Amino acid sequence: MDRPRQSLLKSWYVAFAGLFTAIKTERNVRIVAVCMVAAFALAAAFRVSAIEWIIVVLCCGLVMVTELLNTAIESVTDLACEERHPLAAASKDTAAAATLMASGTALIAGLIIFVPKIINLICCWL
Repeated sequence: MDRPRQSLLKSWYVAFAGLFTAIKTERNVRIVAVCMVAAFALAAAFRVSAIEWIIVVLCCGLVMVTELLNTAIESVTDLACEERHPLAAASKDTAAAATLMASGTALIAGLIIFVPKIINLICCWL
């Protein structure tokens, strides 16, 4: 059964609607969005290099993508399985683990980029 193709504009609209719905309804997506804004503000304040900007943007994007996929997997799992099932739990736990790994990776990269700059700033004040 062939579905009619959506226009590119309609596809973007649907994607942004999904993002805004996730931000509005999912606490963890909001937390990730706030952390992204904070990371971008820090990067701008410390005038990080182009390579460091790329790392910050990629890490933030990775965390948001995994959180959105985690949310989608949890929603589909809840829809498909009304009662608790070991496979449903494993699916949801594994999706959450992906977000945890992405967040840990982003945290380590952020520490590598920002801690030396923060230490340098503190040392200049002393």
